[in-house]
Amino acid sequence: MKITYLGTGAAEGIPAQFCHCPYCERVRKKKFKGTEVRSRAQVLLDGELSVDFSPDAFYHSAVLGADLSAIRYLVVTHSHMDHFYAHDFVLRGYKYAKQMTVPRLEIYGNEEVCEVYRESVRREMREEIGAAISLHPVDAYESFSCGEWTVYPLAARHTSVDPLVFLFEKGGKRYLHLSDTGVLPEENDDYLRSLERRPVDLITFDCTFLWESEGENLRHMGLKENETVFRRLEEIGLADGHTQKVITHFSHNVAPTSAALRRAEREYGVIAAYDGMSIEI
Repeated sequence: MKITYLGTGAAEGIPAQFCHCPYCERVRKKKFKGTEVRSRAQVLLDGELSVDFSPDAFYHSAVLGADLSAIRYLVVTHSHMDHFYAHDFVLRGYKYAKQMTVPRLEIYGNEEVCEVYRESVRREMREEIGAAISLHPVDAYESFSCGEWTVYPLAARHTSVDPLVFLFEKGGKRYLHLSDTGVLPEENDDYLRSLERRPVDLITFDCTFLWESEGENLRHMGLKENETVFRRLEEIGLADGHTQKVITHFSHNVAPTSAALRRAEREYGVIAAYDGMSIEI
């Protein structure tokens, strides 16, 4: 399984478009050179399954070379704009998109995600484009399959209606996607214990707060909260010393400099994601 981190910034991106704090100004002066410029969140699995679809998807295609037309399945965590920019789908066909790799797109998300999609496209969607896109409402603890993938939705802690995070399985590999969320609600534990007790290969952690500790009841996490979740998963049997840990979704407010991220890697045994980074498990 190949995991590609197309976007690794929080909602405002880095540099934040309306911000002139010292960190954003420093990154802006680099003129998109280096790894500190961060677009909004999107993760691509094996080139065919996208976790979220950000307003920076055009950038992911034009600059990072992602083939967005190859996405067969889009699994959406929640309806916030930085994770689900549905307006772009009015351009997925007709004269706007010729010779697409995969003509059909299946979108999976909670009912609010489905409603946001309908609201976003109702004014401009051409009938022939809309006919090639299907919506599938999903709920926490109700697994579903798409192609070779088995997906287990979990409840997240976030400021949205019924936000979700997901465990993905394909070809004997397991990937756990934990963004956007604070420390996982405890009601997930019994469901996770009901699954096969086999450690996941890789976990992606929301690390919006990085070195700052904001407590266990908020909608995002930092390194300390990531460690809390990892220990709980170890106790359940879904993580062990071989599980890789990736941190992402950084806010400009915590100044995620290269030095700060290298320190996190050393002290917490994590991998700090950057736009375009790929890992195979």
